[in-house]
Amino acid sequence: MSAVDELLVQARRELGHRVGPREAAAIQETGGLLVDIRYAELRERDGTIPGALIVERNELEWRLDPTGDHRAPEATHHDLPVVVICNEGYASSLAALSLRHLGLPHATDLTGGFQAWRAAGLAVKGG
Repeated sequence: MSAVDELLVQARRELGHRVGPREAAAIQETGGLLVDIRYAELRERDGTIPGALIVERNELEWRLDPTGDHRAPEATHHDLPVVVICNEGYASSLAALSLRHLGLPHATDLTGGFQAWRAAGLAVKGG
């Protein structure tokens, strides 16, 4: 197993429960935040999830830290449920764990990423 594969296994073990598309939609409906970390080319090609916050991976921690000067207005408190979404559900696991380490205990990621969301027939804008 490669080092990055091992890191992914450890991250998912530490995250515990990850959410599927319908659970992610329910979290959004009850005030949680979906955070799309895919790069622009993928968003342009495949579309976006209506209402999801777009934050490319390299800015994630700065934009989601409720105590930071560069936080997104949506990053209102540490107890905010956050679901991180990448394209297929790999990078999002590492990103969600990073948010947990930042003090966001309810951060998790979408199993299967944006592709699983779309395959579930949930709303997509553009693409």
